[in-house]
Amino acid sequence: MPIRWPMVALALTLVCAAMGWWSVRDTRIWHAYCGGMAAAAATAAGTLPLFFSRRFSARMADCCTGFGAGVMLAASVFSLILPALQSVRTAGMGQGQASLVIGASVVVGALLVLLLQRAGQGHDDAARQAALRRVWLFVLTVGLHNLPEGLAVGVAYGGVPAEQASVLTFGIALQDIPEGMIVATALRGIGYSRADAIGCGILSGLVEPLAAVAGAAVVALSSALLPWALGGAAGAMLFVLAHEVIPDPHRRHDALAATCCLIAGFVLMMVLDTALS
Repeated sequence: MPIRWPMVALALTLVCAAMGWWSVRDTRIWHAYCGGMAAAAATAAGTLPLFFSRRFSARMADCCTGFGAGVMLAASVFSLILPALQSVRTAGMGQGQASLVIGASVVVGALLVLLLQRAGQGHDDAARQAALRRVWLFVLTVGLHNLPEGLAVGVAYGGVPAEQASVLTFGIALQDIPEGMIVATALRGIGYSRADAIGCGILSGLVEPLAAVAGAAVVALSSALLPWALGGAAGAMLFVLAHEVIPDPHRRHDALAATCCLIAGFVLMMVLDTALS
């Protein structure tokens, strides 16, 4: 199944360059653009291990999948759900109502991914299609996760001191490194070429500078929508992790190693998120 990622890469590069040229007119938007590009660069850095890996074993793929799943599981809680709850409470909503609103957004995000999964089901070569669907849903979820991250960077640079926004950007960039790694290794694990896997891993992060510029440019609107975006991304991530990614190593023989790596990834992301918040 060929991937036309070079054409997509060219288009996104041109769009990012145009957004960068436009953003220099406003210092806050320019800083948001730079923060988004830093996060995208961290995602690209996560694909670097594939340059040096001649043989990628199934055990290593399961360990990387487990570690990435742990990072994303912690990020869904500490980087998405908890900030979304804090945001709506800050806006004046009561604790019970805030929990219901964010809970609803999590369910909506999960339902959207379920609908995408159902729409992508086919009847030819069921096993192969299931593997492709599982990986591409994961890639899609990473992209969906990067959208509110980019918005968060943009809103931060548009509405809070630059030093505080830089801390947030640093935390997001740290978690983007394993995200780039897991996207690339997941594609490599189902037979895509090294160039295709690395290219798609890099592309998955380019949504962040675009979203960051948009968030800084319309900070008031983004502030209102951000809790829903954060909750929806968390729901989408939790659905894919629970339904597709975490059970995958258990279908083979490396469940224990993958589980240990998942816990390690979760603890690492939890420490980073709570220490930098």
